[in-house]
Formats: sequence, structure tokens, C-alpha cells
Amino acid sequence: MSPRKPDADVPPGLLVVDKQPGMTSHDVVAIARRVLSVRKVGHAGTLDPMATGVLVLGVGTATRLLGYLSGNDKSYAATVRFGQTTVTDDREGEVLETTSAAHLADDDVRAALAAQTGPLQQVPSSVSAVKVDGVRSYDRVRAGEEFELAARSVTVHALAVHGIRRPTADLVDVDVDVTCSTGTYIRAIARDAGAALGVGGHLTALRRPRSGPLDEAVARPVEEAAAALLAGGGTGFVPLTTAATAVFPERRVTAAEAVDLGHGKRVAATGAPGLHAAVDPDGRLVALVEDAGTTARVGVGFPA
Repeated sequence: MSPRKPDADVPPGLLVVDKQPGMTSHDVVAIARRVLSVRKVGHAGTLDPMATGVLVLGVGTATRLLGYLSGNDKSYAATVRFGQTTVTDDREGEVLETTSAAHLADDDVRAALAAQTGPLQQVPSSVSAVKVDGVRSYDRVRAGEEFELAARSVTVHALAVHGIRRPTADLVDVDVDVTCSTGTYIRAIARDAGAALGVGGHLTALRRPRSGPLDEAVARPVEEAAAALLAGGGTGFVPLTTAATAVFPERRVTAAEAVDLGHGKRVAATGAPGLHAAVDPDGRLVALVEDAGTTARVGVGFPA
């Protein structure tokens, strides 16, 4: 089937995908493109192949929202294993070192994880999608290069421990829920807490229940979400206007203002700070607008 333009047959909007294990984020995008027969599909923040949960895709002009969505806070449910380090900081990587965690008390484990909250300077895993001189970090690792990624500022807003288990005499597994800023690596939390305890650590499970305002309650496998879009509605598909007003305050504009905004012209300011989703009388998203003095200018346009 030859690709067709998104604005011809496929309405713009978001697909809220429940990513399955073993798939890369690129795999999910490729499936959506194939099912929808469109090219203009992107995602708001990657998930590791091991991970499951909410991956937000934008279709058509909704891709213009993805940069704003990817900057939102996210939540994760994870299992941290203390007593082993791996090359990827998760279960999919080769075990580099095993150190008995048998001596650790539950309070030691809780304290090490509590130290991974608040503002942090976090070094991403070397096997990550971070680019170094334009090349993905994981590609440099596969090529045998040795390097160290720069630390980045992230914030872990909350980390709750829900269970501590000892699957063997030398290993400790900890179930945690994490709410954090964008750019936070949960496997780096496991690695750094394990290093602080002197026994190493990595992730054995990771799920993202929420990405910004979108959560797993509305997520579906990518094929089902794409089918909902093609059907014109259903769980897994969020229409463009609904998606924008979930992220930004709504500003209703007149038909005349909508025409002006569509031509990149300014309209009267409202006095409210920040970007707003400008919606016309028919409920169509026209633009993201922001006050600049006595007028509001177009930040991002969404042509009809």
C-alpha cells in the first residue's frame, strides 16, 4: 500500500501505546506507520526494549506536540536487583560482577534508594540513546569505544519501596515506584544505589504507567491504538485538540481570530502567561499561542 498524506485520510492525534517487551521505540513507530500507511509518526520519549508501558506517538501535525509531551514528568514501576552489575544496568546486559548482598539489612536498602531522590547529577548508562558527537552512546559501546558520559541534572520527585525480597542468599530484589523529571534513567538509579551499597545493582523489570498527562488506563497495543485512530475514535487514540488541551490551558478564539492565526498574524493578548491551545468555534486546534506584550503570537501552528 502506498503512503497517503495524513491530512487526507488519517486524522492527526496521539496514539497512547502500551509497549510490549522486546520492542524498541523505533519498532513501535514502524508498526504504526505500516498500519496507518503514513510516514509522519514520531514518539515522545523512548522506552528501552526490556521496558513496557506508555509510549506516546504523534501522527501527522500532532508530531508538533511531541517535544512538549516529552518534557513532562513520568512515572515508573521497577524492580531493582542488588548484588550484580551488568553492562547495560539492566537484566539484558552481560553480568560484569557479582557481590553478595546477603549482609544488607532492609533499612540499608531503603536508605540507599532514598538517597536517589531530589535533584541529582545523574550519569546516563553508557548503553543508552544519548548522543556523543552525533553518535548514539550504545553504538559507540558496540563499536568497542571507551568513554564517559557527562552527568545531567534530573529530579526524582518520589521513590517508594513496595517490597523487598531475597530470591537467593546473595541477591536482594526491591520493587519501587518512581516519579521523576524527563531524562531520568531508572537503571542509573539502580546502578548508583548498588554502588553506594558496595554490591552493585541493575534493573530486572521496568514499566512506565504514566507519561505526562497520559496513563496506562488509555493505552493499548500499537495495532489497537492505530485501529482506533482509523475508526475515528476509541481507547488508545487521542484527537489533536484533546491532546493539546490536556497539556496546555485552552483559549477559545473567534472564527476571525482563527483565520488570522492561521496566517501567522497576532491576536489580542489575554494576560495569562505561557503557551495556550487556541481552539476555534468548531473545536479545532488552530495554534499554540503565547502573549507577547499586548498581543499573542503563534508559537506552533496547526493548519487545517
